[in-house]
Amino acid sequence: MFALTDVSKVFAGRAALGPLSLDVPAGRTTVLIGPSGCGKSTLLRLLIGLVEPDVGTVRFDGAPVTPDSARAVRLRVGYVIQDGGLFPHLTARGNVTLMARHLGRPQESIQARVNELAELTRFPADGLDRYPHQLSGGQRQRVGLMRALMLDPDALLLDEPLGALDPLVRADLQAELRDIFRSLRKTVVMVTHDLGEAAFFADRVVLLRDGRIVQQGSAADLWHRAADPFVTRFVQAQRGPEVPA
Repeated sequence: MFALTDVSKVFAGRAALGPLSLDVPAGRTTVLIGPSGCGKSTLLRLLIGLVEPDVGTVRFDGAPVTPDSARAVRLRVGYVIQDGGLFPHLTARGNVTLMARHLGRPQESIQARVNELAELTRFPADGLDRYPHQLSGGQRQRVGLMRALMLDPDALLLDEPLGALDPLVRADLQAELRDIFRSLRKTVVMVTHDLGEAAFFADRVVLLRDGRIVQQGSAADLWHRAADPFVTRFVQAQRGPEVPA
């Protein structure tokens, strides 16, 4: 679904990413993991065309992601950031339906889609007309997911979507999100810093360090078959449950 070839990105004279190449398979969940500042979020933004590579190419569904094609790509890719990234002056319903209304979709189909997504994400119907500050953190995250799914995208990108939640809410949402990913069978790319969370979601884990890929494979590969001493140190620093062999 996504392919990066010899991609590099520099900000203010400092290498943020690359050079790296990565293929993201369709219909699977790929989790990007690594320490803060390793380039995870930059890679995600490259996929959706929010930033351009200085070197190399990014492709989505076989076509290059360029400034000219980025808008069309974004209409096919849902994007979720931490705490939902909701507009505070819009209700939950207003946030979810923003792009559909902008595109002139029929009101009847918009309402039917909202009802479908509220059921899928277990969002209470009486919360749709509340504003973000009137919602809990878990509810805001559900609204962010509903907004990302509104146009029935081919892929979902999630940038540490559960990082700001308390442990109990986070655990509940992890289980619900994994069920949603599996039922929809969409291409998912998720960023996290938590190996336990990566193991819970991922078909494949990609570990980054200083803007480069150190190792990729299953979580069990990282845990039991580390490619180098950094991978071992990173795994040992995690406090999540051990990944089964």
